Amino acid sequence: MKDVIRELLQDNFPTFDRELQEIIASSGSIKSFKAGEQIIRPGQYFQSSMLVAKGRIKLYREGDDGNEFFMYFLEPGTACALSMICATKHEKSQMLAEAMEDAEIIAIPLELMDNLMKNYRSWYYFVLETYRNRFEELLQVIDHIAFKSMDERLEYYLNNQSEKLNTRQLQLTHQQIANDLNSSREVISRLLKNMEKSGKVNLLRNIIELNPSFTVR
Repeated sequence: MKDVIRELLQDNFPTFDRELQEIIASSGSIKSFKAGEQIIRPGQYFQSSMLVAKGRIKLYREGDDGNEFFMYFLEPGTACALSMICATKHEKSQMLAEAMEDAEIIAIPLELMDNLMKNYRSWYYFVLETYRNRFEELLQVIDHIAFKSMDERLEYYLNNQSEKLNTRQLQLTHQQIANDLNSSREVISRLLKNMEKSGKVNLLRNIIELNPSFTVR
């Protein structure tokens, strides 16, 4: 297990110095999740902080009516800022996290967090960068809700998915997009049809292909 964690850290977290990698490899553990499996649930207490080593994880809020509100994705080489905050302060999660594909997470025990922050500068800066990145992503979400129309939000969403996955063929259903944008499937389908008519996308079965003419306003 130690050798596997060390290898995952070297591949995904190269900014960690050697001593930091060794202490995480010695004290951490690997947790595996299947695509579609929930990783974090509302009301859950954290016993560890989570580093994403494999797969893609979606974080979102769920309203009282059961509607989902997409927040952001976690990719390999990133960490869950929520787990850092809630674990350190012994607070319950207010978010949900779901594995979009098979995922592996390096879990760092809660009791190790204070030591890492105090004694390992590369961890300290990594935590600050994690908080900054998540804050910027949340600001983008707020900006799009407050200032963008739904068609603009859809274009930005598709472009963001394309850049994150490094592909112009997105395996997404209209319902998945509607859930992430807190809209209805009918509205998303209508907007995608309009984009197809204007030559921006091709709509295939559960695949949205972005054409060269696709640009984000």
